[in-house]
Amino acid sequence: MPLHDDQRLFEFLVLEGAQAGLSWETILVKRAHYRKVFDAFDPVRVARYRSARIEKLLADPGIVRNRLKVESAVCNARLFLALQREIGSFDAYIWSFVDGKPRQNRWRRMEQVPALTDEATAMSKDLKKRGFRFVGPTICYAFMQATGMVNDHTLDCFRHGQLARARKR
Repeated sequence: MPLHDDQRLFEFLVLEGAQAGLSWETILVKRAHYRKVFDAFDPVRVARYRSARIEKLLADPGIVRNRLKVESAVCNARLFLALQREIGSFDAYIWSFVDGKPRQNRWRRMEQVPALTDEATAMSKDLKKRGFRFVGPTICYAFMQATGMVNDHTLDCFRHGQLARARKR
């Protein structure tokens, strides 16, 4: 479903970065623990993490203990807050890449679903220019899928029609 809550969008940004190179199942199993140790993905709190907190996170087997990914979550929290101050909300910024409404794709088979799109590439380029990390085009497209910015359910999936109808409300 289309997601417009800044804190939840930050959660997906962190989780998509953590997922890079891993299966989504790995992250889904760890999601509740991520919420606990990352202060419910409150970007204000995460932005205040210092090296001692990062070291504590890196020792926690309940998350992906990759230094670059953990440090990127903290860095991205700081940049997320800066972007909110600049634009007003992360929601307004991120949804601008799809003109404020979900893309309704009409795939017949999963093989047709792309790994990235021009919008995801533009999002990645702009986020990187702002200093965000773990935001390559493929990660950005997965973020777009997870937050309802694109409807990539195949036409035979019951969710495709539900999401297409939800868009028109």
